[in-house]
Amino acid sequence: MTLDSQARALLDGMLARRTTNGPFLAQRVSREHQHLLMRVAQAAPSHFNSQPWRFVLIEEGATIERIAQLSGESMTELIEAGVFFERYRRYFRFSHSEMDERRDGIHIDHLPGPLRPFTRQIFSDAGLKLMRQLGVPRKLGEDNRKLVAGSPLLLAALLDRGEYRPGELSGFYSVFGLGAAIENIWNAVGALGMGIQFVSTPMEIPRQWAAVQALLQVPPELELMALYRLGYLPTEQARPSIDWSSRHRKRLNQFVFRETCAAPEQEG
Repeated sequence: MTLDSQARALLDGMLARRTTNGPFLAQRVSREHQHLLMRVAQAAPSHFNSQPWRFVLIEEGATIERIAQLSGESMTELIEAGVFFERYRRYFRFSHSEMDERRDGIHIDHLPGPLRPFTRQIFSDAGLKLMRQLGVPRKLGEDNRKLVAGSPLLLAALLDRGEYRPGELSGFYSVFGLGAAIENIWNAVGALGMGIQFVSTPMEIPRQWAAVQALLQVPPELELMALYRLGYLPTEQARPSIDWSSRHRKRLNQFVFRETCAAPEQEG
């Protein structure tokens, strides 16, 4: 079957999905675009059409600045203690050949000048000591704070505890539904000239995540699940101090099977 132009544009948009690591334009995200993103989220599938997701659209400057501060502080603490690298070490790649072989994880291809000779060592104990001496944790924390603070829109994603019951199937169904809703948003932002990034560092530290929940006045019947920053994209994207590329995807025979898990799928 030949795809028409509309179908091809939809698929091309999904395949071109990106995460924005750099800054956004200072331009306010229009209310029309905000509501459109909420509509595409609402179109996601959910178990028995339960629609367990809730969202908070955040534009107030003082709130964004406070969340940015919490995010930056969390990044500094995680890097300083070595927790971040220890937790996610398995996903770091340091060469094109390694990335091409594994086809997952992130390729660390952008580092501050003093760290470049130590690419493979930066996540060792000696490397972390050097990073502390060079003030890298504080620099990364400040970079993170600036990125979040400069975002015109933050989006908090929550689940209704009436449906979200961890340990039960309803818990899985709820997370699955929220994931589908977020993916719809992620696929839609590109068509609006926008970008999106997960604001993950406060989640890594319970007291910081609790501070975010208090700031957003999350009621007992809701569970704060994730936080994102959104905005319109500049023509030229500046890269953070430490940055990576992650466009590789696994080959079919690395993640797809035919009939049983014993038979990897082969490329057509």
